[in-house]
Amino acid sequence: MACSVGEEDIFLNAADHVESLGLAEVLASSGSLVKNYFPAASITFSPWREDPNTRLWFEEDSLDLAIHFPGWSPRLQCRSLLIQLRVIKVRPDTSPRLLGVIMRGVTFHGERWRLATVGDWNFTGSHLPQPSVIKQLRSLCYDLFALFPSD
Repeated sequence: MACSVGEEDIFLNAADHVESLGLAEVLASSGSLVKNYFPAASITFSPWREDPNTRLWFEEDSLDLAIHFPGWSPRLQCRSLLIQLRVIKVRPDTSPRLLGVIMRGVTFHGERWRLATVGDWNFTGSHLPQPSVIKQLRSLCYDLFALFPSD
């Protein structure tokens, strides 16, 4: 959904950024990849509402999607994952390159933990996932990088 702010439109959701068949394929593959890791999860390519609080989270070069679990996941220490794929468009006629992934484990109480694929890829937060799940989430991030063009 586009949010009007002044003269420009702000697109907060991955689904709003689809401008080409290549990008649509990458997003669909991202969804399939997440389902391989978490078969019971549902995926939303439009996780953001159009309101002033949501606009505070706006990042121009981010494709945002959410993964929702059927209930509380003690292994993940969350109910949902918000995944922000930080991208850069090299040329208008090509799919974007993936610069990094920011993954947040969230509940109704807010963010529980965060993983950013910069530096040492360490998890931060008050309620971290179990070690086996941390390894799985890092693997998911590596697989997401493999979906995007590298040149």
